[in-house]
Amino acid sequence: MALDWLGFDHCSVIVTDAARSRAFYGGVLGLEEIAPPKTFDFLVLWFRVGGGQCVHLLLKPQPDTRSPRHFCLQVPDAQAARAHFRQHGVAIEETTPIPGADRFFVYDPDGNRIEILHWQRAYRPEEDGRFQV
Repeated sequence: MALDWLGFDHCSVIVTDAARSRAFYGGVLGLEEIAPPKTFDFLVLWFRVGGGQCVHLLLKPQPDTRSPRHFCLQVPDAQAARAHFRQHGVAIEETTPIPGADRFFVYDPDGNRIEILHWQRAYRPEEDGRFQV
């Protein structure tokens, strides 16, 4: 029996400075900070992305190792998002195209990789994709 998935709820990333991360996730990304559970006896920052989805920032003494790992935020206009990040002095990393999409990567102050994605049309796996062996 397969599980009945309802959707993506949240992702968690490691950050080392709460104030700096609040400024980036709340200020630069423009996400709404929400209160984490009052039962938590440790510092964690929660930001609402939309549609009930969140990003949880876990405060740790060392940043996570840089890697291809990432989470992706969907936007209605990738060109406007590029301009927004440039205005905030955030470097943009272009990447491999996906048919029907415009996308790029940015990094938060701790080096966490974030994909910014604009679907220009629905992805068609039968035409746009291929299984790899």
